Amino acid sequence: MNLLGNIIWLIFGGFFTFVGYMFGGLMLCLTIIGIPFGLQLFKIGILTLMPFGTQVREIQGASGCIAAVLNIIWIFCGGIWIALGHLFFGLLLTITIIGIPFARQHFKLLTLTFTPFGKELYSA
Repeated sequence: MNLLGNIIWLIFGGFFTFVGYMFGGLMLCLTIIGIPFGLQLFKIGILTLMPFGTQVREIQGASGCIAAVLNIIWIFCGGIWIALGHLFFGLLLTITIIGIPFARQHFKLLTLTFTPFGKELYSA
């Protein structure tokens, strides 16, 4: 079922979203200051490529207050708008029964795009 969901996701915009996140990550990695943020965009891009069957979890005690500071910078430099975009599409997809599984993936992306530092992806 995850394979079918991922194929439908890719056909209806997931691939273009993946390319956008990868391009943004490459642009941020051109500067030394942007490298940590570019790496987070790569992580988000991987999740947008195949969101079905992938989960997001907190890394326990891995980075401490550095992750909190980077998350605050992330939110103020555009992370809030990315998260609001996923919230909008998630709410829009909940209108139909067929769209509910895809809305759940947008809500999963919302949790990662709002505060990506200190989180990791794993296969469920």
